[in-house]
Amino acid sequence: MEKLLKIVREGERDNIEFKEVLTSYHLKGGRFQQLACQMNHRILMGKGKAIYVIGVSDSGKLKGLPKQRFLETVEIIRKIAREIDAKIKSIEEYIVSDGFVGIVEIVKSKPKEHVMIGTAGHVDHGKSTLVGCLITGKTDDGDGLTRAYLDVLKHEIERGLSADLSFAVFGFKGGKAVKLKNPLSKSEKAWVVENVDKLVSFVDTVGHEPWLRTTIRGLLGQKIDYGLLVVAANDGVMRTTKEHLGILLAMDLPVIIAITKIDMVDEKRVREVVDEISKTLRTVGRIPLLIHDVDEVSKAVKMMENKFVVPIIKTSSITLEGYDILEELLYKLPKRNAFGKDFLMYIDRLYKVSGVGTVVSGSIKSGTLEEGEDVYIGPFRDGSFRKVKVSSIEMHYYRVSKAEEGDIVGVALKGVKYDELRRGMVLSKKQLNAVWEFDADVFVFSHPTLIKRGYEPVVHLETISETVIFEDMEKDYMKAGDRGLVKIRFKYNPQFVFEGQKFIFREGKSKGVGEIKRVYN
Repeated sequence: MEKLLKIVREGERDNIEFKEVLTSYHLKGGRFQQLACQMNHRILMGKGKAIYVIGVSDSGKLKGLPKQRFLETVEIIRKIAREIDAKIKSIEEYIVSDGFVGIVEIVKSKPKEHVMIGTAGHVDHGKSTLVGCLITGKTDDGDGLTRAYLDVLKHEIERGLSADLSFAVFGFKGGKAVKLKNPLSKSEKAWVVENVDKLVSFVDTVGHEPWLRTTIRGLLGQKIDYGLLVVAANDGVMRTTKEHLGILLAMDLPVIIAITKIDMVDEKRVREVVDEISKTLRTVGRIPLLIHDVDEVSKAVKMMENKFVVPIIKTSSITLEGYDILEELLYKLPKRNAFGKDFLMYIDRLYKVSGVGTVVSGSIKSGTLEEGEDVYIGPFRDGSFRKVKVSSIEMHYYRVSKAEEGDIVGVALKGVKYDELRRGMVLSKKQLNAVWEFDADVFVFSHPTLIKRGYEPVVHLETISETVIFEDMEKDYMKAGDRGLVKIRFKYNPQFVFEGQKFIFREGKSKGVGEIKRVYN
């Protein structure tokens, strides 16, 4: 009993979770997947072991359970563990005044976790430099030296502006960050993917306003868990900063804010920028939380669970101030996104590789994919899907035999030609239905006049980017700030979409968000 009381007194921590009770409700769809992600993270934080205390409230009060409820809760924990290839090692039962309380120890050999971070922010606020310094542990030269580790196009390096999405890989092994000596080395990236127990993939987006479409594609089209918004101390909050924050929040993502370039300004200016960011966050219903040192990270991670708390970290790429806090935060942030068991991947990029053939890339939205499997690809212009074979899979230049939800992969396919494909198509293990029309709950952020039937914006949904027509509206018109149900039709191609998906629509300076409520098959 003393063991139980000691754990309860010390409270929940990295690998210890309190569960008052679990029922059949927790086995349903998204909730079950969330619990599986949570357990895997607890095991990772415990270096292969997690402790679940059942019959205890989150605050540590011994509630106790009737015997049948206690056994049911243990069985559900067993099913969650089985989902992530873990197992229950031991169960200890204790009797309290109101019933049974237990300590369940769960173990897993070689636990792994893959978290996706999408960066955003105004042009020249240091997104790429921040990531470059983080993954190498090297200081910047003040002129964007480390940015070259991510900007992969020649003109990007020459101009110092990112024009397309770039990806970076960062990892932790045994709780310690693995620094890359040469981030451009394919073999070094491959070693990280193979050997670390926690992998962090950065989707580095574009800050220049004319390429907002590319930024939206990066944040919607990948399996992002968290948004990392960068604000330069010398400039402060810009219009693009607010726009990118709006996109992150519209996609229901928890947000972290890194203030960069604090070495360029005095302390007074840094405080002003913190106040400016805090004011901006409060106007959109978020709570700013400035993290001063590493010891505050665990508390911040716990507070981020409700998605309303936004941590703020002050950083300098010249001195690496604040990078220890950011590292600790990235290590302790759990994997969030879990969707389901059926394999689904939206295609983001297409390649024609000599000696390999057609290669498609994207992040796996749900399920797993193995080399040699047959999958369906589509929809084609007529709405059909075609069966093709997966000849190989690569992740960050490392060939793998199996990939799973959240992994960014390149998939070589046999049975389809490069010029038959387009971004926004999907890979699936089962036949899907393409649709032309769907109903959506739409909110208009900004529009100079009135939106009426026949309005033709571009919709960004997953990796889909296509003109649509507002065919029917429950209101005669909509203006900035309005919400309503709209029947929408894709103008050029049928697409695979489903209920619950969120999207952004834009046309000129007009912008809005929506959620699919019904599809017309």
